[in-house]
Amino acid sequence: MKVQESAFIAEKRPLLEKLRDALCAEFEYASVLAEDTVGRDYRVSRHSVSVGEGDNVRGFVVKALDGGRYAEYSFSELEEASVPGVVAAVRELLASDVRPAGLAANAYAPPVSEPTVFSGATDYEIDPEDFSDGDIIDRLTALRDKGLGMDKTVLDFIAWTAWQRYTKLFLSREKDMTQSVMYLTGGVVAAAMKGQEVKQAYLPCSGLGGMELLAKMEENVAPCVQTALDLLHSEPMIPGEYECICSPETTGMIVHEAFGHGVEMDMFVKDRAQAPQFIGKYVASPLVTMHDGASSAAQTATYFFDDEGTLAHDTVIIDKGVLKTGISDLQSALTLGTEPTGNGRRESFARKAYTRMTNTWFEPGHDKLEDMIASVKYGMYLECPSSGMEDPKNWGIQCMVNIAREIRDGKLTGRIFSPVVLTGYVPDLLKSITAMSEAAELSGTGFCGKGHKEWVKVSDGGPYIKATIRLG
Repeated sequence: MKVQESAFIAEKRPLLEKLRDALCAEFEYASVLAEDTVGRDYRVSRHSVSVGEGDNVRGFVVKALDGGRYAEYSFSELEEASVPGVVAAVRELLASDVRPAGLAANAYAPPVSEPTVFSGATDYEIDPEDFSDGDIIDRLTALRDKGLGMDKTVLDFIAWTAWQRYTKLFLSREKDMTQSVMYLTGGVVAAAMKGQEVKQAYLPCSGLGGMELLAKMEENVAPCVQTALDLLHSEPMIPGEYECICSPETTGMIVHEAFGHGVEMDMFVKDRAQAPQFIGKYVASPLVTMHDGASSAAQTATYFFDDEGTLAHDTVIIDKGVLKTGISDLQSALTLGTEPTGNGRRESFARKAYTRMTNTWFEPGHDKLEDMIASVKYGMYLECPSSGMEDPKNWGIQCMVNIAREIRDGKLTGRIFSPVVLTGYVPDLLKSITAMSEAAELSGTGFCGKGHKEWVKVSDGGPYIKATIRLG
């Protein structure tokens, strides 16, 4: 079934069209974005149960450009009588000069686009709103009880899920576009105890759709508990450079941190990225082709158009090892004289649009995982990433991985190291890739912040990869 358009957006459409027409009659360029987002989140552990509202957001933002200057104005209420006031507020913003002292003005040409009328929606099988809060808590409680009952050393078991559904309407002189999207995220966490030591394992679940995705969470219960039990026998990591096999979620973290933020082109504008100097050059193994784009994969960061009315793209950032391009929002594209790539995203209608990643991933290769492991004389199998950060200006990377499983003479020995810090210079790491598995997997339970703020939903992933990586 298709996700239904928000009744609120449908009701406000005539007023939004009237506002669009009034803005376009006065200014060179104007657009209106309306957003209606609803959701719920749920969490069950040994000692607690919680039910909460998701990131429920409802409001509007206007963008106008006139005389080489642009302004944005956001608001949460719109009635017939308020339309002239919104136009007046935009007029005042365009006339004012709010630049910090010493900052030169930047003149923009109005964006040019083809006339576009579009309406799209994602699919789902089971509507979360067909379930009561009690029904969903009961399902999560069953997962918790199954996890707690698997071993006497399991101290706690957490099962959580959250769903979100949104409709966005974008109107400009040339465009009339509507999209309705729903996704579900979730995960299970097992905590096991030996003596005074407690170890945790986490397995996520995410995708476009509805409650049908909870079936995957049930499959993850036993592996999650087993991983927590394995970690009770882990050892501190021995620092050094290793041949590594990375699980798809570890590959995703490397993709996101290595060439994610570093190719966001608002960083090019601010001269905070090294990537522009390497366009057209090898920055990775010829095995590596990297994508980003809301239309490049079906995951939680999928949408049909971005928050500035640019249709979703599938951008090839690295093509067979060569850095080809970055990703951009409309403002960065206007400044740089490039085409926007559909990556202009807002945390909400009340926040600024920035260049942001969407679905970011490596294409799969042609190798089999068992052959990749068998080819390792001595190294590590890396799984369960937890966090990462990068330095776009110097191309450094630092990531945390929960588990490194020892490989000796092409076989897993059962020896485990944890926690593990993965570091290095991004091109060195990516150029060291010598094998990639036949299938790619993406995960999208997390959010990404821009400078520890402006959070948006992202997904990342890829195949299993074999690379030489510095661990500590």
